[in-house]
Amino acid sequence: MTRSARGLSRRTWSAGFSLIELLVVITIIGVLVALLLPAVQAAREAARRVSCFNNLYQIGLGLHGYHEVHGCFPPGGVEHRMMINPATGKRYGANGRQFAWSAFLLPFIEQQPLHEQIDFSKPFDSEENARAAAVVISTYICPTVARTSCLIDGRGVTDYGGIYGERIQFPGGPARQNNPPKGVMLYDRAICIQEIQDGTSYTLIVSEDSAWADGQWINGLNIFDQAYAINFPPDPANGIYPENEIRSQHPGGANGAFCDGSVRFLSETMQLQTLAAICTRAGGEIVGDF
Repeated sequence: MTRSARGLSRRTWSAGFSLIELLVVITIIGVLVALLLPAVQAAREAARRVSCFNNLYQIGLGLHGYHEVHGCFPPGGVEHRMMINPATGKRYGANGRQFAWSAFLLPFIEQQPLHEQIDFSKPFDSEENARAAAVVISTYICPTVARTSCLIDGRGVTDYGGIYGERIQFPGGPARQNNPPKGVMLYDRAICIQEIQDGTSYTLIVSEDSAWADGQWINGLNIFDQAYAINFPPDPANGIYPENEIRSQHPGGANGAFCDGSVRFLSETMQLQTLAAICTRAGGEIVGDF
């Protein structure tokens, strides 16, 4: 072997990595990935939460646009099928149209063409409304919610529900009811700002209500009265069954829109008395900072 060849061989060998050095590098990279991955995931969730916040902000603007035109907020729903039809004294049953506030709001969130496709004289789940109901509206979807489809029974989902009131039982206190309903989103009745005696900035009107089986933007079942703490998990073994609640897949709480158009992140550690107070329109409660 020539001198130059021997020198090249030594230089090539000295520039490489030993197996131990390679393992050390791989270990360092693994540690860095492990450290960075939670930060990346947290950044992504922060972006999704902001997107959800913006959805509710658009909904809040739409609600005020509706109020400006009609002099009131939209009803939470009409002709709930389990409620009594005052014209007949019997339940609406299958003939109840059962449309949701989120269907009435469409012209005010830049969905006028879709609104015009709906036949509001027919039930929400009628054949005539199937095509419109199947439209997926991004404003009504929280990007954090994990799902395999944006349709439920062929109808577009929603992750936001109207506040019908509250029936939160305080520790050691008696059972409480929501009759008459205390919220802003009611069935077959529209509430105006003058009726919100607790103040619009302290009264919740729409919040996250994610992953609910009947969460369809056209379906009038997407209003609810709050019964538990925010993000409280169902526990059927102890008599706590899944139902509409302020619930999200964001860590630590859920977003909510207030009657003044503002949007806030509601902590799941909020005191139950405060949570109950912001779910009523005229309860006379004194609400501090939250």
